[in-house]
Amino acid sequence: MFRWAVICLIISLIAGGLGLTNISAFAKRLSMIFFALFFLGFLALLGFAYLVGSALSHTELVPALVAISM
Repeated sequence: MFRWAVICLIISLIAGGLGLTNISAFAKRLSMIFFALFFLGFLALLGFAYLVGSALSHTELVPALVAISM
């Protein structure tokens, strides 16, 4: 998603420099949407990582995890 956001931003800047304001505005809006989706996905992954980290740090789960792995 981040790659597409950067590509649309570059298209928007080039179109704005050439005077193509409608294309520039559309590419800018598309870039902002892609970046928002990327950012929301990043926050979701960060939240999942926090939940998994806090679940694994509890000491009562460690013997159960050792028993499962054997």
